[in-house]
Amino acid sequence: MPECPELHLAGRYINEACGGLVFEGGVQRSVVGRGPEVPFSSEAYRVTAVSRGKELRLTLEPLDPGPSQALVFRFGMSGSFRLCEASSPPRHAHLRFFTRESPPRALCFVDPRRFGTWRLGEEWQPDRGPCVLLEYEAFRENVLTNLEDKAFDKPICEALLNQKYFNGIGNYLRAEILYRAKIPPFEKARTVLEALKHREQNSSLTLSKKLKLKRDNPDLLELCHTVPMEVVAADKNLLDPSDSDNYAAFKNWLQCYLVPGMSSLRDRNNRTIWFQGEPGPMAPKGQKSRKKHAHLKADPEAPTPTVTTRASKRRSGGAEKPLEPAVKEEEEKAVPDGSRKGRARGRKKVAAAPTLSEPDVPPVRAKRNRTSARRGRGAAAVV
Repeated sequence: MPECPELHLAGRYINEACGGLVFEGGVQRSVVGRGPEVPFSSEAYRVTAVSRGKELRLTLEPLDPGPSQALVFRFGMSGSFRLCEASSPPRHAHLRFFTRESPPRALCFVDPRRFGTWRLGEEWQPDRGPCVLLEYEAFRENVLTNLEDKAFDKPICEALLNQKYFNGIGNYLRAEILYRAKIPPFEKARTVLEALKHREQNSSLTLSKKLKLKRDNPDLLELCHTVPMEVVAADKNLLDPSDSDNYAAFKNWLQCYLVPGMSSLRDRNNRTIWFQGEPGPMAPKGQKSRKKHAHLKADPEAPTPTVTTRASKRRSGGAEKPLEPAVKEEEEKAVPDGSRKGRARGRKKVAAAPTLSEPDVPPVRAKRNRTSARRGRGAAAVV
């Protein structure tokens, strides 16, 4: 989902790609776009963009005297901008601005999932606080001077999604920020932030010590600024957000979100939070933490495991290791209805490797063939 780094980079992309272009005509809207018609038309105009938190403002400025038109976008879960040939726009292009070229190109707002919206006018949404990326000092002050707000009665992982105080933070950023700060996601938000405020007000620290502490051990609010800045510094290519190389680089940057070995729970807004260690005292009751397991490839240099036969197990007195639940379930689905003893025999048959001279027959079917042959005293088995 696009968060403040993606919105900021989208604005940078528009300004760089469209800075030398002149646009003309009206603005074309798809019939399913989740935004109003744009009542603007000009023989020549330019397009510029600026972002703030999770919003992006597009300004259409005529080259001749005339009123400009501003639109404020929210990207939802899959919104982005692309400049492409007007004759072959991408799928799900819900708003198009055409250049005065031959052949013309189109700047398109693309949103496959259609959660993104736009509205007319230049005003930012009034209930959003300062941007964590571009207005850090105002953002920090807005949080620390309003800690009595009931928004901070919630777990810190839920408070971080409140755009009134954390404008620009979304699901992947909150996981990365809390992981680096070593804060349990379901610790009370006010507890975390009041401790931070007390440390800031500690007059016993000299300025140099405060700067060293900030550099070596950044607090939660500092991470709300520096972690998005890392994404911006990576300068992801938003011309094609679905590019596999682009996604691979972003995935390698992640330290917690969707990373194998991390745990996850759903918060009270039904959003999944990824974390490491204990969830914290305000974790939802009745949920079990789920861990993301890595799908590892086989190591060609790994030693071959020792195969233990049934006879050697009897000599050593060892019991057969029970099947994992998922494996056991698949085995019982594969074996025809019958006694548990029969299913156990079927599992042992499956475990035995066939010789090279035998035909490539599924293990369960081979067992059924041999059983039928014994009952029919040599008659052909029915498959």
